[in-house]
Order: sequence, then structure tokens, then C-alpha cells
Amino acid sequence: MADSNRGRRRQPRPLASDRRTDTRGRFHLLWDLVFTGLRSLGVRANSFYATVGVFLVIGVVIAIAGTLAFAEVGEWVQKGVTQSFDVAVLEWMHRHQTKLLTQAAVELTYLGTGTVVLMIVAVAALFLWHTRHKHSARLLLAAVAGNIVLNGVLKFVFHRDRPTVFEWQTTAVSSSFPSGHAMSATVCYGTVAYLVIRLQKHRWSRVLTGTAAVILILLICTTRLYLGVHYPSDVIAGILVGLAWAGFCMATLEASLVIARRRAPRTVVEERRAPTESATTTA
Repeated sequence: MADSNRGRRRQPRPLASDRRTDTRGRFHLLWDLVFTGLRSLGVRANSFYATVGVFLVIGVVIAIAGTLAFAEVGEWVQKGVTQSFDVAVLEWMHRHQTKLLTQAAVELTYLGTGTVVLMIVAVAALFLWHTRHKHSARLLLAAVAGNIVLNGVLKFVFHRDRPTVFEWQTTAVSSSFPSGHAMSATVCYGTVAYLVIRLQKHRWSRVLTGTAAVILILLICTTRLYLGVHYPSDVIAGILVGLAWAGFCMATLEASLVIARRRAPRTVVEERRAPTESATTTA
């Protein structure tokens, strides 16, 4: 027995660091990557400054990627590469117009106008401010204000004429590229959805919120084509630059919260994301 016991080797006990990494390989859905992925990277960072740097670098990468994609579309538009595609899509839209769809498109497109967007942002920011989510309220206001300025500058630079494929079904002002409705919808509803998702506990509710925001943005963008006031390339460019700006603002929010919690953690405790559904059920 003694010899047999000597022949047996004890299995080394797993290190604490090994045990901690066992549960870190979980797959997250695309809608969860914006904030959960950023936070997980921040947790693994070795220092406070590295954590802030991770958020800022990711924000810059998103902004650069979106800007480069927008610049590519803008170059194609200026060279006339997209013109045949743009006209073909609008002609198809015109052939499939009905009275009911036109009425629905006219009503729905107002959700992307400046007045409606500003009212939604004002209500959301006021709610966030009074529930002590002041960093989130500032982010939302900065994102929308920056979007207005950026869209105005880009329209002035490109100065593309509005399409004349068929008679417009609504009024439109300023130049065509990029679409102001597409940019406003992407930044406004995308950012609001992101802030709501940060406060939701259940995964199904986050999926529902993210999906609803995407559908609403796409519907608003489609109405601009259906009503004949924008080319498809205008809308695509608006979505790209809107995503670039909104993504940068979201990453900046996460970085600012890391800094704020280090300096005065009690003042930003309400800014913490709601616990996940699994965490609440096991508690």
C-alpha cells in the first residue's frame, strides 16, 4: 500500500488566476459588445491609465473606421460612381408607391426631423439628469449637438443637389449629402438605446431595445428614399458618419466614468450599468 501510494502523484491545485479565467470566454451578442466588451477590457487592464486608454483607443478606432468609410462613399459620389445605382433605387421606389405607404412614410419621416429629435433628446436628458445619471445626460447632449454641427459642415463641403427622379412627397431644405435624417436618427436613437441598455437588467430587454432602435433608424432612412428627397448614397453616408460619431461618444462616456469613479466614486455610483440577469438570479 505504501509503495502504491508513493506511485500516485498528486494533481497540482489550479491557481487562483486560472480559476478566474474559466468563466471569461463567454460569447456576447453584438448588441452587448458596445458596453460589456469595453468594460471587460477595462477590468483586465493593468492600471487605471491603461483602462482609460483602452476606452479612448476603441473610440478613436471606431471614429476613424467610420470616417474612412464615409470618405470612400463621398469620393464615389463626387466621381459619379453611385449615380446609376442611386437613380435605379429611387425609380424602383417610385414604381411601388401607394397612397397608404406614402401617408405612413410622411408621418414616420418626421421622427428624424430636428424638432422631434431635439424634443426626444431634451426629455431623455432631463430624465437622466434627475435620476443622477449626469454623465450620461451630458453625453447625449454632446452627441446630438456635435451631430448637428458635423452634418452642417459636411453638407456645406459636398453641396450635392437633391434628387429630381420624381416629384418629392415632402419638403426638404439644404443640400443632399449626407442625409441629415439618417445622421440624426443614428446618433439620437442609437445613443438613447445605448443608454437605456446600460440600465436594463435582463438580456431579452436589451435585445428588444437594440432591435427596436435599429428598425426605427432603418425605417426613417427608408422614408427619405421613398419620398424622393435623398439618394441611397446620401443615407448610407449619413449612417456611417453617425455611427462613427456616436461610437466615439459612447467610448468617451465609459472613459469619463472610469475617471469620475476614481476621483469621486460616490457621485457616480448611479451611473453603473445594471447587473445582468444571471447575477440577479443567483444573488
